[in-house]
Amino acid sequence: MVISPARQASPDPLPIRPCSLIDTTRWGIPVQLGERRVLHPGRWRWLRALAWLVLVFFLTAAAFGLPLQAAVDQLPSENGALQFDGLVVACTAALGSYALAVSLGEGRGAAEVAVRPAMPGLAVGAALGLAMMAVLMGVLVAAGAYDITVVGAAPAWTGLGLALQAAVTEELWLRALLLRLLWRAFGPVPAFTVAALVFGALHLANPGATPLAGATVVMAGLMFCALYAGTGRLWVPIGLHLAWNLAQGYLFGATVSGGNLGGSILLSTARPEAPQWLTGGTFGPEASVLALILVSTVTVAALALARKTGSFAGRPSPKPHQDRVISPS
Repeated sequence: MVISPARQASPDPLPIRPCSLIDTTRWGIPVQLGERRVLHPGRWRWLRALAWLVLVFFLTAAAFGLPLQAAVDQLPSENGALQFDGLVVACTAALGSYALAVSLGEGRGAAEVAVRPAMPGLAVGAALGLAMMAVLMGVLVAAGAYDITVVGAAPAWTGLGLALQAAVTEELWLRALLLRLLWRAFGPVPAFTVAALVFGALHLANPGATPLAGATVVMAGLMFCALYAGTGRLWVPIGLHLAWNLAQGYLFGATVSGGNLGGSILLSTARPEAPQWLTGGTFGPEASVLALILVSTVTVAALALARKTGSFAGRPSPKPHQDRVISPS
């Protein structure tokens, strides 16, 4: 599919404002798909978008992996706090390299990872993720599928580190790169579909994965896509993703996507007589039919909100003489 440049620009094109990692105060903006340099309107834009996706993926993966490997090699493995600090550095490097690549390759500031709106976005996402997991576990206990016992205080470094790593890398690569650049190339429907399916497929190799687990994770991927589209930033999806995993593994002590986050405050144990479709089996509560219902409900609400705010509306390309480079402030 070849997308040709528009013959006639809209009489009222979307204004393009300079934005940087430090000058944006709002945490909800229209999605910035990219209009300049590598992604300028013209022949083969779809192919340029795909090539750019692959290139930036490898750049950010290297930026994340090198500091992480250095932390593993140089920091004592028994010191969870230092290991977590190394992981924070790796995540920061990945986000920073993405912002730099967007600035150089797309001629714009990476508003989707702007720093000042980070805290409110992360807080909203974390509150939503914690509330969703609390509701899910509460209903599972009420349905007789799980027993919860108190274990006591436990170090959070391992669980927090694993949750942070999954939230930052998966949202960066699957939303800011895969979703955004497929949207740029082919439109929102193919982009949302592929991003959600890839997110689900990546979890099917996890221990205990079932078709029901896959369906829930695909729906969760669609939910994260909708939250990114509705806010124009990664912070709400990252906050929700992190809080969902951390609450599930560290707070409630349940299996997270077939894995273990280490120590926990509570311990959630599936009752042997409860059916797997209700408990989620060895994959954890995410593979429960109740999780699918809950995540689907939030996804529908997030998609409706994104649609109401005009996030899926087509945005005309700027006129050729307006195609100036905007450098980060």
